[in-house]
Amino acid sequence: MDRSVPVSFDNTENAFEYKSNAALKKARFLFSSMGYASLVKLGTAITPWAIKAGLPVKGIIRNTIFDQFVGGETLEETANVAKKLSEYHVGVILDYGVEGGDYGEEAFDHSMDEFIRVIDYAATQPNIPFMSIKVTGFARLGLLEKLDSSVSDHQGSLMKRYNQAVNTLTDEEKKEWERVQYRMEKICKIAAEKNIGVLVDAEETWIQDPVDVITILMMEKFNKTRPVVYNTIQLYRHDRLKFLRDSLEAAELKQFILGAKLVRGAYMEKERKRAEEMGYASPIQPNKQATDDDYNAGVTFCIEHLDKIALIVASHNEYSNLLAVDLLLKKELPLNHPHVHFSQLYGMSDNITFNLAKAGCSVSKYLPFGPIKDVIPYLMRRAQENSSVAGQTGRELGLIRKEMQRRKL
Repeated sequence: MDRSVPVSFDNTENAFEYKSNAALKKARFLFSSMGYASLVKLGTAITPWAIKAGLPVKGIIRNTIFDQFVGGETLEETANVAKKLSEYHVGVILDYGVEGGDYGEEAFDHSMDEFIRVIDYAATQPNIPFMSIKVTGFARLGLLEKLDSSVSDHQGSLMKRYNQAVNTLTDEEKKEWERVQYRMEKICKIAAEKNIGVLVDAEETWIQDPVDVITILMMEKFNKTRPVVYNTIQLYRHDRLKFLRDSLEAAELKQFILGAKLVRGAYMEKERKRAEEMGYASPIQPNKQATDDDYNAGVTFCIEHLDKIALIVASHNEYSNLLAVDLLLKKELPLNHPHVHFSQLYGMSDNITFNLAKAGCSVSKYLPFGPIKDVIPYLMRRAQENSSVAGQTGRELGLIRKEMQRRKL
């Protein structure tokens, strides 16, 4: 990769310009705490219990980890964060961060309405190009598992296997699946009308196939002239690079633009554990290098086909982001190409986000919101991630300290 790329992720002045000295000190304290694995393990075990027990811990959570990683408890509260980010040419990807909770048709319809409310709100804001949805927010897990299992039992292309799988459902389950499709289509239709992109989150491997299919069906319907719907492709799975290539073939055949959000992945330990317990081959890459290689190959593949693929580089890996910039420059394409977007989680990797924005790239922060009690699972994952990912906390801390020292001087 060409080292003359005009982006430096070591520039802390750009990275933290939006943070006050007090906010920097708070971030330093938080990431320092996350450096103690035993403390994180204790905290992630106690916090959900304390919330359920009604203990007065919400104030502490709000002023520490919630404030670092979440945009607010309500959609309206995210406005302050979005406004601040917009001053530095950074957009927002809104994520209604509620996980789990009630199930049943009424609850699923409510989730659909909430996703639509997010779209309606995003359409009124100048710097919210995307919002994120989870199919498990409006579909029963058992139904997705049955469909996925049936898809795996058949031969042929994914779409052919899916059609065969649907025929294995009972009449009641077919009606239930039709309602899931109706909710998905309603969300995407309104998003298309209001020019907001829909990023469909990835799920666990045992329910991913029907999610892939329904997302491809929505792309076929709404991505004819411009990208509206994006599938999330987890490259820590060893089969996903092939899936990306197969998805482009489907897009070419059906004449739609493929929306691809590339991530490394979020369910590694759960996937490996289940594979071991149930005696099947793990779907996860053998090591981190294999994941990195496939991720970077995925970025390269997408940028080689930008006439047919809209890419979101959703990564905290500095090399992968620089690779995308380097490829655009080599192809003499603008860094703000309409089919290329970059994204990092709010509260992490500001050195990547703000330096990309400074260089002229289209970049957004993934911004969850929701009541504290509902976003606890998300917050616990962030804490665990920062304590377990090699070098992540150290890198964040090092950059914060470097900026604090620069400001002193």
